[in-house]
Amino acid sequence: MKRYGNLWPRLVSWENLILASKRAEKGKRWTRAALAFNQRREWELLRLQKELSEGSYQPGPYRTFEVHDTKPRIISAAPYPDRVVHHALCNVLEPIFEKTFIFDTYACRVGKGTHRALDRFTEYARRYRFVLQCDVQKYFPSIDHDILYAMLCRKLKDEKVLALTRRIIAHSNPQQPVLQYFPGDNLFTPHERRRGIPIGNLTSQFFANLYLDGLDHFAKESLKCPGYVRYCDDIAVFYDDKSRLWEIKREMDNYLASLRLRFHERKCTVAPVQCGGDFLGFRVFPDHRRLRRSNADRFIARAKRLQRQYAIAKIGVTDVKQSVGSWIAHASHGDTYRLRSSLLSERVFQRG
Repeated sequence: MKRYGNLWPRLVSWENLILASKRAEKGKRWTRAALAFNQRREWELLRLQKELSEGSYQPGPYRTFEVHDTKPRIISAAPYPDRVVHHALCNVLEPIFEKTFIFDTYACRVGKGTHRALDRFTEYARRYRFVLQCDVQKYFPSIDHDILYAMLCRKLKDEKVLALTRRIIAHSNPQQPVLQYFPGDNLFTPHERRRGIPIGNLTSQFFANLYLDGLDHFAKESLKCPGYVRYCDDIAVFYDDKSRLWEIKREMDNYLASLRLRFHERKCTVAPVQCGGDFLGFRVFPDHRRLRRSNADRFIARAKRLQRQYAIAKIGVTDVKQSVGSWIAHASHGDTYRLRSSLLSERVFQRG
C-alpha cells in the first residue's frame, strides 16, 4: 500500500489556510464567531499558521448541546479557529483517501450525498427482491481511537500530519457511554480504551467514513455483495436470496467486531423490497418514495419556530426562505407534492 509523505508544507501553506477559512464560513458567514474571525482573518490565519508550524497548536474546548431527531444526540461545536484547522486538514487528507473509497459510500463526499444515496437505493430496489438494512449501534461514541489512528498510519507517513490528527482525535470530548465486550477482552479492556469522536466536527465526519471503509471493501470484494449502499453507518445490502442476506449479515458482524463495533440488532432487518425500506428520512419503494412522518413533524415544529422568530423581527425574509427552501428541496426527492402543498398553505409569516 502506498503511503503519502511531505504533506505538512501543503497543510500549513497560506493558500490552504485561506481556502479552509472560506470553507469554514460556508453557511456560517453571519454568525457571531465567523464575523469575529473574519474581521481579523489575516491575523488569525497567521496565528494559526505559526502555532501549527511550531507544533504549539492546541484545540479549544467544545460547546455541547443535545438535539432530538429520531433519537437524542450530543452535538459538539468546536471553536471557530479549530474549524478552520479541521478544513485545512481535510483539504489535504480527503483527496488521498477518496481514491480508496468504493463508489457506493455516500456520506461527506463531493458529488455524493443523501439524494444520490436515495437514488442508488431505489435503483437496487428495482433490481433485487430483498434488502438487508443495518445500522451500527452508537456509532460515533464507539469509534476506537487507536484503531482509527492505525488506519491513518497505514496511508500516511508524514509525522507532523499524523501528530495533528492524533491531537484532534485525542481531544475528543466525552460522548454517550458505551460498554461493550469483544473476543479477547478482559474485565477492564472497555474502560482502558479511548473511544468516541464528536458529532459536529468536519474531521469526525471524515473519520467516520474512513472507519467503515474496510467493511465496504469486505462486503464488495470478499462477500461479493452485488447491491450495497452505505451512508455513514446506515447500510443496505440487496440480493435475490433472503437466506444469503442473513449469512452476509453474520459475516459483517464478525468483521465489525475487529473494529470494536456492533450492529443495532433490533434495527437489522431483511425484507422484500416491495415492502419499502426506511432510508435517510424516506420510505423507499421500487416505484415511489414517501417522506417519513417524523420528518414532516420536525418541519412543522421548525416552521412554527420560524414564525415566532419572524414575528418579533429576530430573523428576516431571507432566513425564512433559506430554511423552508432547504426542506422543500429535500422533501421534493419523494412523492410529496400534496404534503408540501398542504403544509406550506398553513404557514403564514407576518410581523407582530
